[in-house]
Amino acid sequence: MRDKATPTRPADPATRTPATGTAAPPRTAASPRTATARRGRVVAALMLGMALAALDGTIVSTAVPQIVGDLGGFSVFSWLFSGYLLAVTVTLPVYGKLSDTFGRKPVLIAGIALFLVGSLLCAGAWNMASLIAFRVVQGLGGGALQGTIQTIAADLYPLDERPKIVAKLSTVWAVSAVAGPAVGGLLAAYADWRWIFLINLPVGAVALWLAARHLTEPARKAREQGPRPRVDWPGALAVFVTGALLLTALVQGGVAWPWLSAPSLGLFAGAAAGAAVTVVVERRAAEPVIPGWVWRRRTIAAVNLALGALGLLMVAPTVFLPTYAQSVLGLGPIAAGFVLSVMTLSWPVSAAYANRVYSRIGFRNTAIIGIGAATLIMLAFPLLLPYPGEPWQPALIMLLLGAALGFFQLPLIVGVQSTVPWAERGTTTASVLFCRQVGQSVGAALFGALANAVLAARLGGSGDLDSVARSLAGDGSGPAEHLRQAVATAVDYVYVGAAGAGALALLVLVFLAPRKFPVIMEKPEA
Repeated sequence: MRDKATPTRPADPATRTPATGTAAPPRTAASPRTATARRGRVVAALMLGMALAALDGTIVSTAVPQIVGDLGGFSVFSWLFSGYLLAVTVTLPVYGKLSDTFGRKPVLIAGIALFLVGSLLCAGAWNMASLIAFRVVQGLGGGALQGTIQTIAADLYPLDERPKIVAKLSTVWAVSAVAGPAVGGLLAAYADWRWIFLINLPVGAVALWLAARHLTEPARKAREQGPRPRVDWPGALAVFVTGALLLTALVQGGVAWPWLSAPSLGLFAGAAAGAAVTVVVERRAAEPVIPGWVWRRRTIAAVNLALGALGLLMVAPTVFLPTYAQSVLGLGPIAAGFVLSVMTLSWPVSAAYANRVYSRIGFRNTAIIGIGAATLIMLAFPLLLPYPGEPWQPALIMLLLGAALGFFQLPLIVGVQSTVPWAERGTTTASVLFCRQVGQSVGAALFGALANAVLAARLGGSGDLDSVARSLAGDGSGPAEHLRQAVATAVDYVYVGAAGAGALALLVLVFLAPRKFPVIMEKPEA
């Protein structure tokens, strides 16, 4: 299963000496200063590429009223986000395998180029249907960006230095979460909504030039793949179709049609049949897109499940907290966004310091501390937060949650990437991100149904979260007070459910994850 030419050590950083993680001398004639400068330019390309994907959701959301006013299609505008999410999620495993087969550079360049083509097409959309279709094209490029950037980051840095690049990439997400809505609102108000897509072009062009010029991969990687790499296109198609059916059912169920309606049942049945076909195709493939070892190896399976649970947990703050802040606390959209964004400020800071913890106690134990704290913090929302409360109170909870999750996610991603050789790292990274994305889609459907059920019980069987939130917009108090209390109760139940997802991740780490990750010591890219 492992690359026999690569030395392995059955321990994580808690059992290694610091010297074992240091970078090896350059294998080329380039000086250390030249190699460091080149790596810095590659990191700049990765950060710009990550900015493209990170800004996409936040910058588009604020311009929806202008887009709908210009193009129409209010009944289907949610597919501006759902279509992009579908394309990103279902292509992650495919791009992961392609990066292991052909190298990271061609996949990254193709992803940036496809994203820019999609952005240019979106700027020229003539109706809502064409804009949704072009958003899917953008998502096809975004899937390559998310997985490949994380994989290249692991290739570039030795284990002991890897938190540096992960913290930088996390900071890109944090800045995007804060700046995206403001930039999108300014462009939509003072220019034109089409500029929210055109602004991607200069950013992506610089990223494309830096990656094409400065990203290199040693020749030894090509030799590992053999003279004729094979791509499992039937498996890729099966994964794509199965994922698209499942995510469409999860995204649209309970929104466009009832959960027990014919469309929902048909989509879930199709996804189940597609999953069965995928298993058969992948077992017969010489180089499967989703190889069996992703689930047979204890470490990778545990991390996949734990980060799938993280996706469930993240639905509570990212989807329901803004509604809570506006409907219960009476905040405006910008202030409500700030309550959420403080989580993205503490997350990269704690991630940057996580290596000081896992270098002493190991990946698993550090992640256990992080998710244990996150679970307790999620429970603090319904148990300790007063009604209606002050804005600083949920903001403080989110600040603490971000710090806890930085200690949870980073050790798992860095740890699992360190247990596989170069030729398996893309597939492994993509499987982790894929599970997190699917977990978030499942969580949105599950907790959305839970919130609507609680509201229906509180309001006598009528109303859902979206309609109640709209009715509360701009309302002060009086007759709307019972609606605010109903929303607060519904969100409380969602946070309890999210705490349950955190507890599930904790159990996975305690009972499934190995105590010591089987780290492979490889020389990083110069």
